[in-house]
Amino acid sequence: MTAPADMHRISPDTTRTVDDVLDYARRRALYQDIPLDKPMTPRELQRLASGSITPDGIGARRAIALFENVLAPACVSTDHPGYLSFIPSAPSRASLAFDLVVSASAIYGGSWMEGAGAVYAENEVLHWLAREFGLPETAGGVFVQGGTVGNLSALVTARDAARRRLVDEGRPAPARWVVVCSAEAHSSIASAAAVMDVDIAPAAVDSDGRLRADAVARALDAHGDAVFAVVATAGTTNFGIVDDIAGVGAVAKERGVWFHVDGAYGLAAMLVERMRPAFAGVELADSVIVDPHKWLFAPFDACALIYREPALALSAHTQKAEYLDTLTGKPDWNPSDLAVQLTRRARGLPLWFSLATHGTAQYRAAIEYGIDLARRIADEIEGRDGLSLVRDPQLSVVVFRRDGWSLADYAAWSEHLLEEQLAFVVPSSHAGEPVLRFAIISPLTTFELLTEILDTLA
Repeated sequence: MTAPADMHRISPDTTRTVDDVLDYARRRALYQDIPLDKPMTPRELQRLASGSITPDGIGARRAIALFENVLAPACVSTDHPGYLSFIPSAPSRASLAFDLVVSASAIYGGSWMEGAGAVYAENEVLHWLAREFGLPETAGGVFVQGGTVGNLSALVTARDAARRRLVDEGRPAPARWVVVCSAEAHSSIASAAAVMDVDIAPAAVDSDGRLRADAVARALDAHGDAVFAVVATAGTTNFGIVDDIAGVGAVAKERGVWFHVDGAYGLAAMLVERMRPAFAGVELADSVIVDPHKWLFAPFDACALIYREPALALSAHTQKAEYLDTLTGKPDWNPSDLAVQLTRRARGLPLWFSLATHGTAQYRAAIEYGIDLARRIADEIEGRDGLSLVRDPQLSVVVFRRDGWSLADYAAWSEHLLEEQLAFVVPSSHAGEPVLRFAIISPLTTFELLTEILDTLA
């Protein structure tokens, strides 16, 4: 019989490997000046980084050096204060450090039997969020990979619940199931619908870009029992717009249709007291998501998926297999029974550790900082010649234009900004018009940095 591979033995080489990795991780986590960095071409990386996979290995020290000096600098740092594109990430130092612990602990987070302590801690966070959102004490859920998986899992549960209800009532299922959502809903809703082979009925938004009750009512009238879910967005990705959640939720409840709130980016703002009225109606949701790796300062990848009635998710998602018999049919809380996954990392633990370390008050203050900074830089944009706001910010996304510029102008400016390592700001678009967009998440992003970026547009 072949002896165990050396890579699993505790040896001086293993100790040095662990020390080298932890040393780099410590330095990266404690950077005072986070590097922005920029992508390299495939040809450049082929020249600088090829040949690392060999029969005998290149050793930990060379591998770490290759990553630190070549591969990492070819990745834009999403936690850089000048990373203002898409939706940035700004994990706390505590959450970054504890992410290492999660990996080092080899915890399986799919079942209570194997990961009770980790699941309990994750549930502490989920229950706190559920209370903040006004959901009942019986609400619960699971941390999944991201908003796309969260939305898909919620919609799978919604369809299963609708199908079971029709069976109980002795009615046939529709030829095609339908999801009603805003025309401005995140692309992951359409992606989930494609995976599920169901149709999307996009409801028109009002002049402010918000989905409202009347548009949803018309869609429900048009599609009837084929509609198994209505989706409202708590902070659109492009503009940060919050739908009329209360109105949409009331219509969905009146018609007996599952109500899902996609709050992947924006729902974290509900933790700020003065912002809570904007999210009125979330308490009506049958399911809701929010991504901690966005505005709750956790590392990639984590989405909190919460159900009003978790038992409905169990019915939809619990996998059946002989080797799983010991887990199923028990009252234990098994996270893998609540979403489209089986194997799962305990990805909620870094957020749990950071919350437990810093307290919720610091989280509320950090989120409020982003909202205030967005308002302040929006006012600055309005006061500058040649710049104009596309829409007043509601959360922490500021969309504006440089008067007279084309998409090519924006793209050239964006490339120059990254080349100078000042910031990462890519163009977006609205109603066919190219625009610029600041997505402010990091508490390290300053008004001075944003004005310096604006100065380059002069």
